[in-house]
Amino acid sequence: MEADLGRVDLEEILARLERGEVSLSKLEEVLGNANLAVLARRRFLERKLNISLSGIASTILDFEELYGHNIENAIGAVQVPVGIAGPLRVNGDYAKGDFYVPLATTEGALVASVNRGAKAVTASGGAHVKVLKDGMTRAPLIWTPSVVEAVRFVEWVKANMEVLKGKVSEVTRHGRLLDLQPFIVGNLVWLRFIYSTGDAMGMNMATIASDRICSYIEQSYDGEARCISLSGNMCTDKKPAIINRLLGRGKYVVAEALIPASVAESVLKARIDLIHYINQAKNLLGSGVAGSVSFNAHYANIIAAIFIATGQDVAQVVESSMGFTWTELREDNLYISVTLPSLEVGTVGGGTRLRTQREALAIMGVAGGGDPPGVNALKFAEIVAATVLAGELNLLAALASGHLARAHEKLGRGKVRGARTRT
Repeated sequence: MEADLGRVDLEEILARLERGEVSLSKLEEVLGNANLAVLARRRFLERKLNISLSGIASTILDFEELYGHNIENAIGAVQVPVGIAGPLRVNGDYAKGDFYVPLATTEGALVASVNRGAKAVTASGGAHVKVLKDGMTRAPLIWTPSVVEAVRFVEWVKANMEVLKGKVSEVTRHGRLLDLQPFIVGNLVWLRFIYSTGDAMGMNMATIASDRICSYIEQSYDGEARCISLSGNMCTDKKPAIINRLLGRGKYVVAEALIPASVAESVLKARIDLIHYINQAKNLLGSGVAGSVSFNAHYANIIAAIFIATGQDVAQVVESSMGFTWTELREDNLYISVTLPSLEVGTVGGGTRLRTQREALAIMGVAGGGDPPGVNALKFAEIVAATVLAGELNLLAALASGHLARAHEKLGRGKVRGARTRT
């Protein structure tokens, strides 16, 4: 990061920043190099605040590649420890075999928890996974003068779906308009468009495509209708919403496993009847009493760790971690499944283009675009769901056996052999 300034006088740039003659956000334009801009911006902060940012300065990132794509006003990077869980056996339509899953987290005991769950799932024959739906949504909000006009407008949109699909193809090679879910409240209309987005998570693709559709609608519809917001919050993006839980957004995925009692007792140190009871009492009844919109123990823990490691949009952990854990006792076995109706993942675009995140995706064999397009993202979704299953199983077992607090005492507070004890 300590780039060669060449003929650039750093002290002169810093002085101009301090006098307010140059904006921090304009340094890339002034210097003509994003890495030099990062250095100058960071030095300015160090001097102004009388602090050292040497840790933030330590990065392999090339900001020439990231500027205009991933970050603004950059000063460096932060580092998050990455652990590995596995091998985890996945029996999916796209993910077939044993996988090692990277998890970026600062929570002690999380990787160990997922790893033990993976061991139990694999010893039981693996997780069986199905992607039931695949479609990214964007829901523009349309104003009409009356409910009569709103109904006529929706009928017109439905009748012109093939034309709208053609408009989408004008702005994206891999995106396709699949379906429309219209909603009317009073005189307002939400057009919840559903798109296939290949190996991209697809939010940007869906936004650009919806913008093109709205432009066509405003030019072509013979009545009164105008788009007042490209997103009307019924998409629903980066917020908990029952519509995503019911209708799905991104990948709707189910992972399941049948855990023999012998495996539960030898690997997880817990009885299957107690694991089942904890799931009923905690995940089902407890979540219901709390008024939760989803019924699980800690999906967000695993999904956030995978998202950070692989360059996903971390804010989408909100909807991606909604879901349901279901268990049944079947003779000497525990059936367990996790259902994630709104898992939003991709293997191209966004943060997946960063070097370390690409490497994390490569560990699972899903880096970049698939052949045909879309298969890598589907494979990745199956692996994520199987990993959530492993983490959920282990936490329920830890609660059933009373090991949860001890695990965090040992792995979350530094009380391991050779480590300094913290209180």
